[in-house]
Amino acid sequence: MVAACLTGCDRPVEIIAHRGASHDAPENTLAAVMLGWQRNADVEVDIHLTADNRLVVIHDKDTHRTAGQKLIVAQTRSEELRKLDVGRFKSEDFAGEKIPFLEEVLETIPPRKKLYVEIKSGPETVPFLEQAIHASGKQAQIVIIGFDLDTVALAKERMPRIPVYWLKSTEKEKMSRKYIPHDASLIQTAKDKGLDGLNVHFAGVTEEFARAVRASGLGLYVWTVDDPAEARRLAGLKVDGITTNRPAWLREQLAAPQTSKPGPDTSPEPQPSTKD
Repeated sequence: MVAACLTGCDRPVEIIAHRGASHDAPENTLAAVMLGWQRNADVEVDIHLTADNRLVVIHDKDTHRTAGQKLIVAQTRSEELRKLDVGRFKSEDFAGEKIPFLEEVLETIPPRKKLYVEIKSGPETVPFLEQAIHASGKQAQIVIIGFDLDTVALAKERMPRIPVYWLKSTEKEKMSRKYIPHDASLIQTAKDKGLDGLNVHFAGVTEEFARAVRASGLGLYVWTVDDPAEARRLAGLKVDGITTNRPAWLREQLAAPQTSKPGPDTSPEPQPSTKD
């Protein structure tokens, strides 16, 4: 795992590539995943269960946004989904990219890296995910995340040795349009379900909330941060990890704090020593 830290931090902050390095490659494709590894990040991907009980890597419940043709993932067999082009929507350079099977992504994880698997479908997904992770032999490199509390609780029950985090979003106040801070009650709910921590929208993280999570012994991760100033604030609050679309660029900003306009992610790209 590669991490970045501000001056004065007493421990590093993990950098996680959101849907792979999705600023520069089509999200949730093998191209984005490999670019995430090459940019020395851990990687996060989303999974859905198909009609033929295969785990495929895609964020939305249907394929319209990334493929231009609407197929409902849960109602479609994997061989039909795999015929779609989910690279061209990003750039002609990625034309021909297919929706990956989770097993294909698991095979790419390099040593000392972690893959965050977000369950987008329901509890019915968990037994198939358990099988895929066990078959990969890379249990120690997997983290499971998800918004549905029952689903992540079931995943933790069935796979107690794998870290499992509960994803939470936040809303804006109607009048001020300011983000509402996360409620500390999330902490006890996560503990009651035996989860390892919380993975929350960054804008709801206050100093008080971060302190309460740390005091509870749970882990605290945040999503999705592409603003260096916000990343520095969160690192200062000692979050465990930051999910970003721009892993190498954001790491550079954390290492050398300064006012900087967003630019292409051009940091060195060492090749991963092995797949997965």
